[in-house]
Amino acid sequence: MSQVLRSIAEHSRKSGSKTAIGDGSIFITYGELPSVIDTAAEDLARACPAGGPIALCADNSPAWVICDLALTKLQRPIVPIPAFFTPAQRQHALSETGCAYLISDAIQRGRPAVADITVHGTQLHVQRLQNKRAELPNGTAKVTFTSGTTGRPKGVCLSQLALEQVSNSLVDVIGTDYAGIHLAVLPLAVLLENVAGLYTTLIAGGEYRVLPQAAIGFGKSFVPDYAALVDALLVQHANSAIVVPELLRGMLGVLAARKQTLPEMKLVAVGGARVAPTLLSGAAALGLPVYQGYGLSEAGSVVALNTPKDNKPGSVGRILPHASVSVAADGELVLREPGFLGYVGAEAASPDYATGDIGRLEADGHLYIEGRKSNVLITAFARNVSPEWVESELLSQPQIGQALVFGEARPALGALIVPSSLKVTDADIAHAIERANAALPEYARIRHWSKAFPFTPLNGQLTPNGRLCRAAIHDGYQEVMARCYEHPGQYVSFFERLVTETFAEREYLLATPQIRDGLAGRIPLWTYQQYLGEAYHHVKHTVPLLRRVRERLPADKAWLAAAVDEYIEEESGHEEWILDDIKNSGADPSIVRHGQPRPSTELMVAYAYDYVNRINPAGFFGMVFVLEGTSTQLATQGAEALMRSLQLPANCFTYLTSHGALDISHMQFFQRLMNRIEDEADKQAIIHMAKRMFVLFANVFRSIPYEVEVQHAAA
Repeated sequence: MSQVLRSIAEHSRKSGSKTAIGDGSIFITYGELPSVIDTAAEDLARACPAGGPIALCADNSPAWVICDLALTKLQRPIVPIPAFFTPAQRQHALSETGCAYLISDAIQRGRPAVADITVHGTQLHVQRLQNKRAELPNGTAKVTFTSGTTGRPKGVCLSQLALEQVSNSLVDVIGTDYAGIHLAVLPLAVLLENVAGLYTTLIAGGEYRVLPQAAIGFGKSFVPDYAALVDALLVQHANSAIVVPELLRGMLGVLAARKQTLPEMKLVAVGGARVAPTLLSGAAALGLPVYQGYGLSEAGSVVALNTPKDNKPGSVGRILPHASVSVAADGELVLREPGFLGYVGAEAASPDYATGDIGRLEADGHLYIEGRKSNVLITAFARNVSPEWVESELLSQPQIGQALVFGEARPALGALIVPSSLKVTDADIAHAIERANAALPEYARIRHWSKAFPFTPLNGQLTPNGRLCRAAIHDGYQEVMARCYEHPGQYVSFFERLVTETFAEREYLLATPQIRDGLAGRIPLWTYQQYLGEAYHHVKHTVPLLRRVRERLPADKAWLAAAVDEYIEEESGHEEWILDDIKNSGADPSIVRHGQPRPSTELMVAYAYDYVNRINPAGFFGMVFVLEGTSTQLATQGAEALMRSLQLPANCFTYLTSHGALDISHMQFFQRLMNRIEDEADKQAIIHMAKRMFVLFANVFRSIPYEVEVQHAAA
């Protein structure tokens, strides 16, 4: 029997009336929990009779916790699937592990449910998967997938013993005195929360408070509402929580603005990525008990942690009692028998695991992390620089939200800078870099920089734990980095210029009442169907327009023509998706297919043809910027809101949901493409077309009547 289950049984006997798991309104006591787990285990055994791993993809809830514990009791390997995985990443994880079943709180498209089970009031769907059986290492209890340094997830196989020895060590070094109410902030599918949050709390006899992610400020993917997070910590009387540095930064911003603290908080553990020293000092100034730690998936999550009893800011704490760490001659940290069984599809792990992290162990036993071995830059002056070191100094400035330092074989370093908010100006960033440089030696100072868009797991440029996916960022910004060295100080890329110079027109689009109310789920079905009809009448012209652009491009734009060919291949047939959505929502697609668009739609399409034929075919990319950028920003959110309000299945929103996901990668491709544009006439044409298209596209939405329908529905 696992240690977690043994501890639950022990707490059930000794303090059965104490709450074990709750969501703020429904609570399960330790006395009730064993039978709840047993019932779920029986239901899951009936629903999933075949062998093989079982994937779990659901929002945070008591049901997720119970399923995890029930599958542990059944000794079935569990594959947690984070909700933020792209469809491709999700499919990769399911097929690589040979998952036999998928348990989810939402039916996955194309996979009918073989059973529905109710777990403590939450309905979960069980779907049978047709994956080829995979050979996992003996003793695998959990396979955790992380994005790593690329967008392709890597499966880490771990035993239950390896996971629970981490939890036991955490209880030993922190003490049961801190086992109050732990609020789950990170998704449970993230190993750090699963092991250091859930298992540790239950072993210690605390209360695990688990709310849906939207209830704590994470309703929008990777756009946290920090005020809502702080409110949740207060309302739920949380005594402990686990966060990544970016979340801590946001929390501190809210608390400082409110001149408030979290009076009941005893321990906030922060890890997953390097923590800027000023972030820790800022927390201390606000009276927030923040303790930095270090770990990795291959070690079952946590390896070292500062604690209330033993805290040394700047270090990542002492090595946990179960762990054995040594430092190789080149400074790389090596773990001895961390409990890592191997990667999915690879050979079994060796007893010694080289972490790839550069660090040092002080005589007093505290561990310091200095960077990644593979990330070390060697400048043109043969100076070795850890980019994490320089990045931490940049991140100590409140105006800088994210930073990536580059400069391999260059005489000076450069940086990609993500502002901490929309209010931060270019001058603010320049001054922040000057202040950071003042704390750095000459060879490690930033001489070239450019702004970047946020690095997120959604665009493959950030791991779920907050680590930069450096290869992906370098790939996406290679043209910008090269151009940076032509401009001391700030370099403004053409894509950034395109975004900046079309701001007013984009605001006109976003202020459209039909869009605003659609995102809130406040439009009726008839209006949604009318929108689909107009979408069909402009989307069916996308490929013909692209072909006309291809014909009109001059010979010296061959590289641009190749990109057009890719767009043609990708966009073909999308209008048929729209007709399927119309049919599935209850309307007649033939009426749309053979009908006429509204004048606003006709005008937008006609303008695009005219500009391509009469002025400059490159201008068409301004239309691409508007349509794909709008899809990335609005499509998924709008589809989810309407799915709930109209109570329609997912097959009525194929066009919106697929474009919300597709256009994220499209926009990365588009950004790289635009940053290769050198002809100023082409740049002006693209900006001009984008300005016009934002207004014309807004007018397409504004031409769709909906107010009478809303009033009628409300009456």
